[in-house]
Amino acid sequence: MQYLALASDYDGTLARDGVVDSATLAALERFRQSGRKLILVTGRVLEELKSVFPQLDLFDRVVAENGAVLYSPGTRQKRTLAEPAPRAFFEALRRRGVEPLGAGDVIISTRRPAEVEMIKIIGELGLELQVIFNKSSVMILPSGVNKRTGLAAALFDLCLSEHNTVGIGDAENDHAFLRFCEASAAVANAIPSVKETAGVVTRGECGAGVSELIDRILAGDALGAPGRCRILIGHEQDREVFVPAWDTTLMVAGTSGGGKSTFVTGLVEERIGKKYQTCLIDPEGDYEALPGAISIGDENTAPSVEAVLQALEKPDSQVVVNMLGVAMADRPVFFSVLLPKLQEMRSRIGRPHWIIVDEAHHMMPEDWAPASSSDALKNLVLITIHPDHVSPAALQAVDALIAVGDDAGERVREFAESVGIEAPQVAEPDLPKHEAVAWLLKNGRPRRVRLIESELSRKRHKRKYARGDLGEDNSFYFRGAREKLNLRAQNLMTFLQMADGVDDETWNYHLKKHDYSKWFREKIKDEALAREAAQVESSQRDARDGRRRIRAAIERRYTGPE
Repeated sequence: MQYLALASDYDGTLARDGVVDSATLAALERFRQSGRKLILVTGRVLEELKSVFPQLDLFDRVVAENGAVLYSPGTRQKRTLAEPAPRAFFEALRRRGVEPLGAGDVIISTRRPAEVEMIKIIGELGLELQVIFNKSSVMILPSGVNKRTGLAAALFDLCLSEHNTVGIGDAENDHAFLRFCEASAAVANAIPSVKETAGVVTRGECGAGVSELIDRILAGDALGAPGRCRILIGHEQDREVFVPAWDTTLMVAGTSGGGKSTFVTGLVEERIGKKYQTCLIDPEGDYEALPGAISIGDENTAPSVEAVLQALEKPDSQVVVNMLGVAMADRPVFFSVLLPKLQEMRSRIGRPHWIIVDEAHHMMPEDWAPASSSDALKNLVLITIHPDHVSPAALQAVDALIAVGDDAGERVREFAESVGIEAPQVAEPDLPKHEAVAWLLKNGRPRRVRLIESELSRKRHKRKYARGDLGEDNSFYFRGAREKLNLRAQNLMTFLQMADGVDDETWNYHLKKHDYSKWFREKIKDEALAREAAQVESSQRDARDGRRRIRAAIERRYTGPE
């Protein structure tokens, strides 16, 4: 169940002329009965809203005053999320004759064109306030307060994520919270700018449009905008390669040292950066350094299922389950207990969004079978050396295969044979690090792609190339035309020091042979630096000019802050 919450505007969306009709009320009730949550997001003052909408108890949370007030109908508790404007501001508005003039706990409201006078007064008093429009209505709120910030507070209260939320609205002040939601909709009567940015535009106006959206959610419609519902895995030449972000199982296969962990770390960082929650099953302690993640268990202590679930209850937490403290023979049993618990959690709160299983051939061996339906095997990443050693039930759920390393073609063949389909031809199966064969099963042919790389890995590599020891085979050697020299530069910083010290004849000898760009490309693995060096090699005015330009190119990339 991807969408667990509906966040709806009130006036012009849920209500027409301030009234919600009976058909829309019935649709809201159907949504609640499905186990999902309703959140009302409105610019109205709470007491005013209660007077026109007595069915407020249908909603789990109410965001009022355009994000400044949060109310729980179930407990009748209200709390303000911002400080009100100074009383002097309100009094100045009254003295200037601004009408109509309303005020809530935080918000101050009027109608166009009174905003002109409001902005003047804000400037005169030196206040940090913002003007927000809602068609003909004008609202004044503290800077940074809007429907998005209010909805975020409501979701946090309910332990839900914006990635499991659909938003629907009609006017200017709805943009912020609609962009925040995983999927967004505009009712048919919405202003053009809201229709342009929403993923869905309903056929019906106001409440009829909300009812239409509810029926689509209950029917399992994905709704999401294409950009938000895809995961970038790499590049095929200049084109980006994506897999769907929902209802997808991804397998990463290859021998040790082939780049599986580097790719998965990059994938997790990308998901975390977009605030999707991840639970990573880590049998060997390979992901302890994952930034921002909570690690449960270590080499001396087995992780507990309860501790994992408790950590995942917070929407912003990322969890690594370190299984070094679990005996190898007991790991499949532990995983068989944990996975159904994670799936039950998903059905309740929609998270964790992704479950990543390293050493999947140990966690899900050939005789393993899921305890629940096939839905338990979606939004998974399975990492393995040999696909044919993984449970057939898990293999049948795979939608995309990423094969890395020198034997990528063999991994593709193993997978195809294990699931009973014809193995495709894989050209150039021996791949360097950071490249892979990506086979999206629904899209036909495998493709050679350059994988996304983790920020952690990039920083580590950057340090290695700048100041580490690349080894004798990967170092640069200043030898000159007659090989009078044999100066080894084991990294880029040493290269710069030596470049300043060698004679012009030696410098120009290597430059004319394009040795510098070749080293940057083949040993430093920096294509951009290699291209810039090649330009210097083709256009150097004198040795001093060439040294200066290559030094500048290196320092821009390798001596700045990480």
